[in-house]
Amino acid sequence: MSAKVKKVVLAYSGGLDTSVILKWLQTAYGAEVVTFTADLGQGGEIEPARKKAEMLGIKPQNIFVEDVREEFVRDYVFPMFRANALYEGVYLLGTSIARPLIAKKQIEIAEKVGADAVAHGATGKGNDQVRFELGYYALKPDVKVIAPWREWDLTSRTKLIEFAEAHQIPIAKDKRGEAPFSVDANLLHSSSEGKVLEDPVVEPESIVYQRTIDPQDAPDKPTTIEVGFEKGDAVSINGKTLSPATLLTELNELGRANGIGRLDLVENRFVGMKSRGVYETPGGTILIAAHRAMESITLDRGAAHLKDELMPRYAELIYNGFWFSPEREMLQALIDKSQEFVTGVVKLKLYKGNVIVTGRSSPYSLYSQDLVTFEDDKGAYDQKDAQGFIKLNALRLRTLASRKRKAQK
Repeated sequence: MSAKVKKVVLAYSGGLDTSVILKWLQTAYGAEVVTFTADLGQGGEIEPARKKAEMLGIKPQNIFVEDVREEFVRDYVFPMFRANALYEGVYLLGTSIARPLIAKKQIEIAEKVGADAVAHGATGKGNDQVRFELGYYALKPDVKVIAPWREWDLTSRTKLIEFAEAHQIPIAKDKRGEAPFSVDANLLHSSSEGKVLEDPVVEPESIVYQRTIDPQDAPDKPTTIEVGFEKGDAVSINGKTLSPATLLTELNELGRANGIGRLDLVENRFVGMKSRGVYETPGGTILIAAHRAMESITLDRGAAHLKDELMPRYAELIYNGFWFSPEREMLQALIDKSQEFVTGVVKLKLYKGNVIVTGRSSPYSLYSQDLVTFEDDKGAYDQKDAQGFIKLNALRLRTLASRKRKAQK
């Protein structure tokens, strides 16, 4: 604890940890606390957080509860999916992409209420502390950041509960025991980490999975759907136009019912350690398969391959918390330019954990049946041209081979 803090905006879930943080900020810093609770589609009710904040002495005008689902999907998830972003080849970045929005809202509230500090409940071992704080500093460079897990001495579950009891903070019965694993969720995904999941050789128990049924228990008959796109963003399912959050919600339900989107991953955290996480991204898994299918007929080869080359860098920037960095914004401009003609419809079958593309069409398709046909192409392509094309591409290989032969003599 260093600088004096008058007013702090806390990212508040209403759970045990952030409720303890709320009271700790009042006692350790003597600061006026403002709470911000975001409805990101994590499931469950959000309003109880408001009542709990009031019960802990927060003035009604200092309690902010906001439904940000549409903004989350429209301005964060969809731009990321235009890039087909996957961290380390598989992770759809569900936790990572939510943090910059929360940070942005906290800073907006701080400006509104005249707060001089912001606080979060991320631990000192994880990625989220980096993501929150890079967001804060990018938007308000002089803001004071309080990260209780890096400051206090409440280093165990027992100490947290003792602090809560000493300050009359209600503790749900299911929070008194040791939680089997930690869960974070939003409209894009849920992630489970820690405790029973820490040993990467041990298969997760069925209770870990909360958003998808077991693929083995999914229907024996495939579910057929059509996803419509405009300029790289999904806009409809089966011909029905939907808002971004509503569309992702429906894809989540379709994915859940067909056991789609499970991932058991050992990843490299930005802070340097490896961690094991179990992720469920049902709607996102469908969406990325559909988007790539749409791009397959609307993107030029050079543009498509360049996007694939840049994607790991873009995904890493989001994972590491650099959403508000100039390099991410530069890459986003390139990606968005590539999506001008990514419009059309993709047909898919969802079956026992699989997303199977069965068709794609676009008014801007670059696919030419006349060029690719094995039948008479009526002069659309002169096969004799391939001979010169191959010889020119082989020129340097032939030159290298000649030198190698001379060297071997």
